[in-house]
Amino acid sequence: MLPVREVWAMNLDSEMAYLRELVECYNCLAMVCVFLEKWLFFIFESIEFPGVVARPIGSFETGSDYYYQTLRCNVDLLKIVQLGITFADASGNFPPDACTWQFNFKFSLKTLLSFCKKNGVDLKRHEEYGIDTSYFGELLISSGFVLLDGVKWTSFHSSYDFGYLLKIMICDCLPVEEDEFYELIRIFFPRLYDIKYIIKFTNNLEGGLHDVADDLQVSRTGLGHQAGPKSFLVSRVFSELRKNFFKDTLDDTKYVYVLKLF
Repeated sequence: MLPVREVWAMNLDSEMAYLRELVECYNCLAMVCVFLEKWLFFIFESIEFPGVVARPIGSFETGSDYYYQTLRCNVDLLKIVQLGITFADASGNFPPDACTWQFNFKFSLKTLLSFCKKNGVDLKRHEEYGIDTSYFGELLISSGFVLLDGVKWTSFHSSYDFGYLLKIMICDCLPVEEDEFYELIRIFFPRLYDIKYIIKFTNNLEGGLHDVADDLQVSRTGLGHQAGPKSFLVSRVFSELRKNFFKDTLDDTKYVYVLKLF
């Protein structure tokens, strides 16, 4: 794996300028978000991460509506720590110098700083040098990563990740109605593939990202709880999935736009 390029507030503009040119040739983006609540679960094994922070209350017309409302209320509460994006071309080839960027976001957790410092976690750096999410949302809109049919986004069970990116780009809470949410997803991410959904059509792949990687004999490198290395793994898994099960071609009418909400 090539070195991960770390992005903080001080080098955000220069890195985004570089990536605007890179995406013209390497237009297949694998993405992973790491949220604070889950990140702390990985760091402090004594913390039990329940999967979601909040559950919606009330009556729901369908199961799908319930799962979307769960996503919507959690996206409003979650705090993003990192966003990892790995760039590849249509054949799965990576840029020669660097392919993975890890964006580190700003947040303040004064009550946890001393505790985290004792455990080797530099939350202070995120507080002082982290990227402002509102400004990142502005840059993302003009980045050439979104709103274009020629750019492919790949993820693994990442409805919350895309929901959060959508939220910071529209500078508002997610729509109340699920149909409106998907319409915005189609506008901002015209070609989006969720590996968790696609493996349903392989008959013999199942489980989480690491399970699928093992079945495809894709080796894992880097820190498992970091967004950058995880996005690199997603990119390699997607490439191997296409080669082994779909002859390097995916039918957009069948596999694009579908996000696994549960």
